[in-house]
Amino acid sequence: RENFIHLCNPHLEKMKEDILYHFALGTGTHDFPTLFGDVKFVCVGGSPSRMKAFIAYIAEELGLGSPGCDYPNICAGTDRYAMYKVGPVLSVSHGMGIPSISIMLHELIKLLYHAKCSNITIIRIGTSGGIGLEPGSVVITRQSVDATFKPQLEQVVLGKTVIRSTNLDEQLAKELMQCSKEIGQFNTVIGNTMCTLDFYEGQGRLDGAICLYDEEEKLQYLKNAYDSGVRNIEMESSVFAAMCNLSGVKAAVVCVTLLNRLEGDQISSSHDVLVEYQQRPQKLVGYFIKKSLGKV
Repeated sequence: RENFIHLCNPHLEKMKEDILYHFALGTGTHDFPTLFGDVKFVCVGGSPSRMKAFIAYIAEELGLGSPGCDYPNICAGTDRYAMYKVGPVLSVSHGMGIPSISIMLHELIKLLYHAKCSNITIIRIGTSGGIGLEPGSVVITRQSVDATFKPQLEQVVLGKTVIRSTNLDEQLAKELMQCSKEIGQFNTVIGNTMCTLDFYEGQGRLDGAICLYDEEEKLQYLKNAYDSGVRNIEMESSVFAAMCNLSGVKAAVVCVTLLNRLEGDQISSSHDVLVEYQQRPQKLVGYFIKKSLGKV
């Protein structure tokens, strides 16, 4: 059964043209069904260079590209986001934090809608701080929770607070976990992900420009997070989950942990180790896509 994108906005039907300003794309200037109609998998991540590396990786994995092949940035008309495509896979950068990924997702969801895409799976791949896990562990998110460990996104709309669910697709998480077991190269867990509004105080760090709490208070907070089921911390998953839910899109978050926050706040691993860590979500999601397409 075809499952199309659901837009929660009746006003869009009245518009003669929809300009996706931050992508430098528009329905009046681009043929969305021709450009994107075959997309089935969308992978999003913070860094433009990482998403370009991912599209080159998945192209080789799917046998759709040759080593050293260059993939043009579809959003070259803007410096806000980068977008790459090969076969049924779209790779898009989203910047850092809830505001940045929110803007990107509004335009990405509309792009998929205008392209008449169906049966879409969207996966965020990224990095995070782990809690109680060895660095390099991969966390598949069960729920995104806020800084008080509640599975919700609070958003102010027209001056009123709106609460939105941040659950993610349970079956998709299980499928990704099975893929990790089949790969057998790194530790992977399913757990809650805490999404915060900033990198320093919001995550209980001691190394920011401002810190008005002590180490004991910090450790107690992180232990409370662990006891509530939180296994990693990042800054995008809540709005990602909420917007995918509202749009009827199957979604997952797969992040590698760069450190164990119970043991420190600053990343000390070497550059080469960090590069290998960051490739782990790509490997897992790449394997999932290959398996979904019957190419494993």
